[in-house]
Amino acid sequence: MNTKRVLIVYYSFSGQTQLLIQKLVNGLEKEGVEVVLERLEPVVHITFPFLTWKKMADVMISSFFRRHVQIFPVDHLVDRKWDSVILAGPTWSYNPSGPMLDFLDRYGRKLLADTTVIPFISCRSYWRVHYWGLKAILKNFGARVKSPIVYLHSSSEPWRTIGLFLQLVGRLPRLESSWFRKRYPRYGHSKEQYEDAIERGRELAIELAERSE
Repeated sequence: MNTKRVLIVYYSFSGQTQLLIQKLVNGLEKEGVEVVLERLEPVVHITFPFLTWKKMADVMISSFFRRHVQIFPVDHLVDRKWDSVILAGPTWSYNPSGPMLDFLDRYGRKLLADTTVIPFISCRSYWRVHYWGLKAILKNFGARVKSPIVYLHSSSEPWRTIGLFLQLVGRLPRLESSWFRKRYPRYGHSKEQYEDAIERGRELAIELAERSE
């Protein structure tokens, strides 16, 4: 049986997408899938956390208008055959991240035409506009777009939103005994979600194997 090859292109700003992707890769590799990981790197480094509230607001506003963030070239990915491509990253102001938009603009048509693509989204909430916009771009490239894999931050609202903003500017209280941390125990995703990502990887691997039968 031929070994299946999956390309995962991802951008991770605060590390949440990267942690989930590592678990997904574990699941894929347990079922014998060859995985190639490509992390998108902006040419101009985006500091995390943001240094000021104004800087955070500037990035959020520019992201709302789908501003691209230039990445270092990934030309080595073009003209290679993949059984599936996973595009992973956070939602930025209802949209794919700026680095992912730049990647799609520069490489999407050559790399993704006539290819099965699975969107992988890590976000606080409001992921559907992100997915719909990404799906439209991919369809225009001639990609076969599968249903997205979506992980929302695990805490409940309104603490999820407040905690996100505090984390982005480095102001999240560190003491777990603080009144806020009792309501917002963690930033990002939970242990259960990481375990689920492993299982999703195994399921994708099995689906790939069945597709070739």
